[in-house]
Amino acid sequence: MLKKILATTACGLLAIGGAAACGEQGNQGATKPPKIGVILPDSKSSVRWETADRKYLEAAFKAAGVDHVIQNAQGDKAAFQNIADQMITSGVTVLMIVNLDSGTGKAVLDKAKSQGVATIDYDRLTLGGSASYYVSFDNVKVGKLQGEGLVKCLTEKGVTNPTVAYLNGSPTDNNATLFREGYDSILKPKFDSGTYKKGPEQSVPQWDNAQAGVMFEQMLTQTGGKIDGVLSANDGLGNAAIAVLKKNNIKVPVTGQDATVQGLQNILAGDQCMTVYKAIKKEADAAAELAIALAKGENKQVSGKVTDPEGKRDVPSVLLDPVAIYFDSVKAVVDDGYVTKAELCTADFAAKCEQAGIK
Repeated sequence: MLKKILATTACGLLAIGGAAACGEQGNQGATKPPKIGVILPDSKSSVRWETADRKYLEAAFKAAGVDHVIQNAQGDKAAFQNIADQMITSGVTVLMIVNLDSGTGKAVLDKAKSQGVATIDYDRLTLGGSASYYVSFDNVKVGKLQGEGLVKCLTEKGVTNPTVAYLNGSPTDNNATLFREGYDSILKPKFDSGTYKKGPEQSVPQWDNAQAGVMFEQMLTQTGGKIDGVLSANDGLGNAAIAVLKKNNIKVPVTGQDATVQGLQNILAGDQCMTVYKAIKKEADAAAELAIALAKGENKQVSGKVTDPEGKRDVPSVLLDPVAIYFDSVKAVVDDGYVTKAELCTADFAAKCEQAGIK
């Protein structure tokens, strides 16, 4: 689904997808002052939205001298739509969203399009939507890295015929579907061959960490404590599982994603097998570059596409590469500036940071 294609002009792809013609976008940019609106989803599912995405997007817009507004819907669908209405009324020429679900996202994107506002799906594709562009990471690859990571950690521990539980992301987030597609491609052949045993599986609504903890406790009870590995779709869900495992004096490989301070500390402590680092600055910069060009009435070429299975259209896309992080590569995340040594290497983790080569 996420196959890269040769660079194609955004204009041609947009015309195929049924979005506004390039001439219309250019005229709009020429007649209205450039203004970009961004709607972030929440600050509960992952801290990244406020600690990373907002910071990097703001910096890019300020550097370009473009008027902008960034708001967070805090998981509230009605608030999401109200924010979008306010932004459109205030005269944004580009609207970038991270949807809470595809239904809400589609309604917002369609309204923006009807008002002549160019749109970008950021990080999450809105199924059935009408975004002019999509900027994200190769999310199937994210899942593959998680699956490969769990296999690597189970092999290193010498676990034979392990029972693997799944804590999937939110069922309303298309990314969670893509992550699962990725890790299933690695683990399902092992389940089918009998090398691994498929344990309990749950999808966690709204990526809610508290619900994930309750769900995982039930999984552990259901299996009589016989879970040998946990494929958790991000660091927050992974930490919820780790808390339950610790309470029951069990230590097994657990995966994650987002390279949060908490997730990296769990890796340093040996409680988490791996995480997936997505260089958010690169994602934010790519999205900002597109948004700034559209706001000024310009058109950009992009190098890829994804297929929206519900909208039955190809969406011009920028897809970035994720990176697997283990104990010996936590340093790379610090070196990249995504987290600081001061944040990560607190008193409890100082010795582990030194051991991991973080100076």
